[in-house]
Amino acid sequence: MADGDKEHKGGQEREAAVEATNSSLVAGTDEEAPVEQATGAGHGAFTSDGSVDIRGNPASKNCTGKWRACYSILGGEFCGSVAYYGVGTNLVSYLTKVQNQSKATAASNTASWQGTCYLTPLIGAFLADSYWGRHRTIVIFFMIFTFGMVLLTLSAVEARNVTLVISPWGAMSSIGLYLTALGLGGLWPCVPTFGADQFDDTDAEEKEKKQLYYNWYYFAVNGGSFMASTVLVWVQDNCGWGLGFGIPTLVSVIGIAGFLASVKLYRYRKPGGSALTRICQVVVAAIRKLRSGVPSNSSHLYEMPGKESAIVGSRKLVHTNGLTFFDRAATITASDQASSGTPSPWKLCTITQVEEMKILARMLPVLLTAIIFNTAEAVFPLFVEQGQVMDNHIGGFSIPPASLTTFNCLCILILAPSYNKVLMPVVSRMTGMKQGLSELHRIGVGMVFAALSLVSAAAVEMVRLDIAKKRGLVHHGTAVPLSILWQAPQYLLVGVAKVFSVVGFIEFSYEQSPDAMRSLCQACCLVMSTIGSYIVSVVLKVINSATASRRGFGWIPENLNEGRLDLFFWLMAGIQLLNLVAFTCCAASYKRKLAT
Repeated sequence: MADGDKEHKGGQEREAAVEATNSSLVAGTDEEAPVEQATGAGHGAFTSDGSVDIRGNPASKNCTGKWRACYSILGGEFCGSVAYYGVGTNLVSYLTKVQNQSKATAASNTASWQGTCYLTPLIGAFLADSYWGRHRTIVIFFMIFTFGMVLLTLSAVEARNVTLVISPWGAMSSIGLYLTALGLGGLWPCVPTFGADQFDDTDAEEKEKKQLYYNWYYFAVNGGSFMASTVLVWVQDNCGWGLGFGIPTLVSVIGIAGFLASVKLYRYRKPGGSALTRICQVVVAAIRKLRSGVPSNSSHLYEMPGKESAIVGSRKLVHTNGLTFFDRAATITASDQASSGTPSPWKLCTITQVEEMKILARMLPVLLTAIIFNTAEAVFPLFVEQGQVMDNHIGGFSIPPASLTTFNCLCILILAPSYNKVLMPVVSRMTGMKQGLSELHRIGVGMVFAALSLVSAAAVEMVRLDIAKKRGLVHHGTAVPLSILWQAPQYLLVGVAKVFSVVGFIEFSYEQSPDAMRSLCQACCLVMSTIGSYIVSVVLKVINSATASRRGFGWIPENLNEGRLDLFFWLMAGIQLLNLVAFTCCAASYKRKLAT
């Protein structure tokens, strides 16, 4: 901190410099005056969070946004989810049966495609927040996705009559797959945020309705997943891949039509310019002023005059204490006072721009905990392998072990829409909070259930191994007489965890992120998901390698009756608990965003 007396003496000079600098900035913003007048004239009739209608005018509360606009958004998300899971759920089978790839190659290509799907949102989010806006990004990338689906469908239709080892249909299939991955880059980070944009943050009634939207959004995602993993998988296996891919292609076209048909109902956010550039400007400006002191009074820091922020589409942010290194970027020095005209943002940033950087720095530790949380779902393949050595006969039917994942999906489909109607009133009476749980509380509760799911899996495996030992089945790779339905609780607990934490992370990423970086923060959550999958893969290899040196085979050998899969589940449960402790520390010290 700088010397307090010196800063106090120079306070009037700084204020004069701010006013002089602001005067030059105001001179260049006369064109915004009609918007301010329109907003003032229609007090109560227009939104106050900076959203606009299709013509760029302040959005009317009565004619735009709210649930009337969200129906097409949720419908579009459902269509996109059906199309994505219609490809991804059964992709290994398609690559092996139609494209004649080996199982290892098909599994590798599927993993690469899924990894790409979770990385491309960084591209779509950057374009949406910086240049195109969310609606335009959604429509363009949805079209790219649909074109990829068309190529994939054509490759499935034509490949049936091709006997060549290398054919153009294989190339068409690959191009189609990666076009769908690119298209998802504009859908996944933008659809949830665009839906939340339809509710005015400054209106308490609309903000309450927005909390309900997050649950219905997740319901739409999992509704599409459930339809794809049941109906579409059956169509692909029994009616052919051309029809199996053709149906989700048609569904994605319907999704695009819905987004285009409702353009007059939507509220839009103006893109704020390159978020990456603004971040770099704050860091560079702060480094330039390493030797400068930071005034103890935040009113001496630089900010634009009036109500409008220097960042298009963003509200002004209130200065917060802490992370004072970045405050240097908004500190007015003698050289700033001497300069004429508009100050360069590489030398002097506004408080709002600095607070954007602070928000990202505070959000990052919370978002990083999503990596470990997502490992709970990343171990589903091991749940399936565990089910393969259990008794899967119920009555006269044989239940495929992979089909138990529907317990997870059904749990979400039941809990997501009932959260606000059933769970929230009960929790609200317990916590005394109107909304029941804040987004951080919600994430923490989900993490507890994630750990419990792995505890349940470990307990089931301990019982299974004990039965295998008593029945003399340890050295036989046969199923153990333990009903596969004992796996249901672990799948259900993951479903409960996701209803709390995944929706909590979506809400947290929107509510706490800077107005002009909301899509980008959603994309970061998606990246955390794929990192969680990679971590499970790495842990599996390390554990198997380390434990194989003693026994000749690791915890997870080909014959699970000889292994110790239970120890792996206990290990992952312990990691989840440590992650919960880390999250609790981050949440306890977290400073919430303060917007004007």
